Amino acid sequence: MSDGLYYPWPEAPVPGGWREVAPGVRWLRLPLPFALDHINVWLLADEDGWTLVDTGIGYTKIQPVWQTLFETALEGRPLRRILVTHYHPDHVGQAAWLSEHFGAPVWMAEEEYALASRLLSVSDEESSARMADMMVSHGLNGDLLEGLRRHGNGYRRMVKRLPETVHFLRDDDVITVGDRQWRVIIGRGHAPEHICLASESGDLLISGDQVLPRISTNISMRPGEESIDPLGLYLASLERLSALPASIRVLPSHGLVFDGLHHRLDALAAHHRVHLQHLLDACDKPQTAADVLPVLFKRELDGHSILFAMGESIAHLHHLHLQGKLRRSETEPYRYAR
Repeated sequence: MSDGLYYPWPEAPVPGGWREVAPGVRWLRLPLPFALDHINVWLLADEDGWTLVDTGIGYTKIQPVWQTLFETALEGRPLRRILVTHYHPDHVGQAAWLSEHFGAPVWMAEEEYALASRLLSVSDEESSARMADMMVSHGLNGDLLEGLRRHGNGYRRMVKRLPETVHFLRDDDVITVGDRQWRVIIGRGHAPEHICLASESGDLLISGDQVLPRISTNISMRPGEESIDPLGLYLASLERLSALPASIRVLPSHGLVFDGLHHRLDALAAHHRVHLQHLLDACDKPQTAADVLPVLFKRELDGHSILFAMGESIAHLHHLHLQGKLRRSETEPYRYAR
């Protein structure tokens, strides 16, 4: 409990395993082929079947893991409904396959489905060009940039297809699942309309990526969305979640189930405040987002992590610019200064 959080289960289920965390609520873990090597998904008892929250990345090698879970965690009972918290591949990737396998409808937020559809429709060339152009405009060059130009449409490699029919969820909707009711809380910043689910009894929060126990959620700028302030939206979403009971148990998409929501919300907000102050200090002279990467990230960045790191750097500088604390140059590469 050194970080102020309490972890009721110090070990997670093994990939392909499961654990019951509350009556009728099961914690499943699926593998991911990244440094962040897992995603947690949640089974909610729903009459004679289950509602599933999130689905895993869209690689075919995940499907045998699911087929084992059909007999173990699901106990041979069907999925009646699939909820997707947001558009990222590890959350929506298997939604179409699972939906077809069980004839189960998929529910997610409208903006999440729209963004996923747009990303799937973009060619490799256009996807690479849009991302590389944004990175060049914020000062990235060299080998890492050339790697991005060859990257193609990585989203389409991880999400083969989307379900054709989706039921759209909206903020403050209430969903009945078995004998529980869950309220939809839309969070923003990490994704356009990230769904969190808070039980009306006040005991459980399925937080998706919006609140994670050990790592900070990536807050990035996306190409073509320069009018949006993702960090400002994320910080406002943390404030909204603070209205939930302090005693609520958090079921995150990565890491361990934990107690201590308010402590974690405070820590996440403080983390971003520290980054913003460090950037202000660094921008006593004009700096690009690429220039200030060492201010935000002390580790070496590779071709995979540079996307997230640059997106986060741009988002933080953009937030300070919109607040009037930094000026941005009129020409590219954009430089920010007090």
